[in-house]
Amino acid sequence: MPFMSRLILFNKPFDVLSQFTDRDGRTTLADYIPVSGVYPAGRLDRDSEGLLLLTDDGALQARIASPAFKLEKTYLVQVEGHVNDAQLGQLRSGVELKDGMTRPARVQQLPPPSLWPRQPPVRERKNVPTSWLELTIREGRNRQVRRMTAAVGLPTLRLVRSRIGDWAVTGLSPGEYREISVHLPASAARPAGHGRGPRPNDRRRQRGPSSRKGRRS
Repeated sequence: MPFMSRLILFNKPFDVLSQFTDRDGRTTLADYIPVSGVYPAGRLDRDSEGLLLLTDDGALQARIASPAFKLEKTYLVQVEGHVNDAQLGQLRSGVELKDGMTRPARVQQLPPPSLWPRQPPVRERKNVPTSWLELTIREGRNRQVRRMTAAVGLPTLRLVRSRIGDWAVTGLSPGEYREISVHLPASAARPAGHGRGPRPNDRRRQRGPSSRKGRRS
């Protein structure tokens, strides 16, 4: 009988750390996910929102988080300013950052997406327009998407990860999670050149605790 790994899809709210403990008393995953034995596969910055995956399987964790597997990650990005074709072309070709050139990204401009309100709201300047992008990368550098948009003159105001490989945040409100089981084939434990992850099985939806500890830094 194949071993089934536990996978949790969590819609991480703004201002939540992608870890279960914090010595400074800031809000963590423990405030939302009362599940033992699972660990984040990758991370999402405290000031970013959206899909975070957690698992109890080290091989699956590596399959999701390691850049060697080139798993696609898609973000909805609100930026400051009007977007032009030259800026989109730069993102599609690769952007020079302090730690080197990025791989080409898939990017398109979008109308404002239907998203949950962010708490607290994004601070916008009345006389400065904003735009939305859908951006897909296969890397995982520190604050990469924010650095890429800033490098082409489009500072990021809001960043929401909507998809990792085959898994999407669709149907989850901020603070909610869904638990599923997946089978990781032996061949999937080796780096691959495509962005498809293991296939899900036996979906079960759950909701995080309705009460929070209300901790802030």
